[in-house]
Amino acid sequence: MESLWKLLYLLEPAPMTLIVTAVAVTFGSAFRALIHGKEMERNCDLLEASITLDRSQALMIPVMRSCSLLLMFYLFSSVSQLLTAFTAIASVSSLFFWLSPHVAYLKSQFGLADPFLSRCCSKSFTRIQGLLLLACIFIVATWLVSGHWILNNLLGISLCVAFVSHVRLPNIKICAMLLVCLFVYDIFWVFFSERFFGANVMVSVATKQASNPVHTVANSLSLPGLQFRTKKLELPVKIVFPMNLWGGASPAGNTADFMILGLGDMAVPAMLLALVLCFDH
Repeated sequence: MESLWKLLYLLEPAPMTLIVTAVAVTFGSAFRALIHGKEMERNCDLLEASITLDRSQALMIPVMRSCSLLLMFYLFSSVSQLLTAFTAIASVSSLFFWLSPHVAYLKSQFGLADPFLSRCCSKSFTRIQGLLLLACIFIVATWLVSGHWILNNLLGISLCVAFVSHVRLPNIKICAMLLVCLFVYDIFWVFFSERFFGANVMVSVATKQASNPVHTVANSLSLPGLQFRTKKLELPVKIVFPMNLWGGASPAGNTADFMILGLGDMAVPAMLLALVLCFDH
């Protein structure tokens, strides 16, 4: 009976918000993948093709993720600034991909004029798309300066949506095999990695903070306003919510004060849901 009372913890604001966000991201990613698939069918010569995983590629995902975990576990401090820069570039692209259909919908609803700015490599670029790209760059730049957890979640969600839309599973058999492999992967790295590596590798990597290259450059050039630039950043490979959700947690607060959910815990179920939606449509 006592264990049942402990489940009431899930009804608190932070756990409930985390659960609702995870479900919404999973379904949103799957439906965005469906829309992207329809766009490719209509404009196969204009849009890049998605990657469809075969059996060997699906089996390599847990292996490559394990190698990445070990690399970040041992060499994180050496590659953290490079990871931050790469993540910032990928986040701009992912945000633009995620928000483009919503902006196009609003444009059609309000009948906004959208002249072409340029045509390059068989692709057109309009004025509204240019403004959207600038907005995405601004959001990522604000995240680099502030490191706020809300912006971290926004970028993480966009990366999840882009991954699910561009990496597809061909059938239920490969999907089931991938889920089983990732299930074993999670169990090993969360519960048994400490026996082999002296620390919980999954938790250690998930709670590490990357060096902020913006702060490093500003410090080396002695730029003003350095106190407003965070030294460390939570990379958007997870969504985080402060335990005291309504208390206004500090962006530079201790990671232990946050609830964490990895993007993979949402991306893989979303890939399965996207596969089912493709069959339905």
